[in-house]
Amino acid sequence: MNRWYRVGFACCAVGLAALCLAAEPTTIPPEDENPNEVRPTGVPHRQHSTAKSKTTSDSDANASATPRRRKAHRTAAKSGESEEPIPTQTVPGSIPKTGASSVIVINASNGQVLYEKNPDQIRAPASTTKLLTGLIVAESGSLDRPVTVAQVDTFAEPVKLNIKPGEIYQRFDLLRALLVKSPNDVARCLARDNAGSVEAFAERMNQRAFALGARNSHFVNPNGLPDTRQYSTARDLSTIARVAYANSTIRSIVCLPQLVFRYANGRTRELENTNKLLKRLSYCNGMKTGYTEAAGKCLIASGSRPGKDIIVVVLGDSHSGVWRDAGNLLAWALWSPSAG
Repeated sequence: MNRWYRVGFACCAVGLAALCLAAEPTTIPPEDENPNEVRPTGVPHRQHSTAKSKTTSDSDANASATPRRRKAHRTAAKSGESEEPIPTQTVPGSIPKTGASSVIVINASNGQVLYEKNPDQIRAPASTTKLLTGLIVAESGSLDRPVTVAQVDTFAEPVKLNIKPGEIYQRFDLLRALLVKSPNDVARCLARDNAGSVEAFAERMNQRAFALGARNSHFVNPNGLPDTRQYSTARDLSTIARVAYANSTIRSIVCLPQLVFRYANGRTRELENTNKLLKRLSYCNGMKTGYTEAAGKCLIASGSRPGKDIIVVVLGDSHSGVWRDAGNLLAWALWSPSAG
């Protein structure tokens, strides 16, 4: 009787253990997905490292997620900041499929269009607008000039650096913050400083865009906040981006993964670039992100390898697809013989 009782108890224990194992989450964090995707020859898999964990090789990605990774993934999911798969070129030589509404890939050196998908579709440009804003400021020069923040500069939401009226900053420091972290109050401050008002600066934006050949765009603000009167196209943005790419000041800023911003009171804050590809792909060297509900996820990305410079514009993409799409297009254009 006791022997059968012990057997029954052991069976229950085994069944309970199996049930617990079945309930254990086995989802691999997105940063570990698709470890065997084909990458262009010579392109390293950009690894991530933190104080708590570090991915050391592709083979490590095949293992199940550790409890620490699962905890970090759940925390990220709660905050809405999940890590997307690192972009890779999946099929060498083939044009990657994209989920974006509008796409264009150009050679930055000569403007040759290598691939396009609805490139002239009128779209809300979101914060990719700030690339034109930054270009006008950079071309105006006197970047060491002090700028005093005005009350009207702070009337911007939702992303702000929280500069205060009366504070004084160097124009160059504000320009760097604008292109790295994309604060809307800084965009207004630089616009007012440059042209006297946001409205006057918008006129300069339209004039400069038209002169560059961006004829299907119209701007009413320097930061890309939603306005039905503000629009552009992938082709126009690639035209603007190509000129910005050739500007040494802009190039020196958009490639920064992060920077330290010093407030007027001496406090410092590290600003991380909103362009995640800079830390994920060794061949990415810029340029500007954008997002609103109307625009979707947008990205102007640049990349280079010896003898080749590429600009990719992706508009109206998803949160999970924008990095993959832009990264795959960059890899294809930089390494595929069929990309010219």
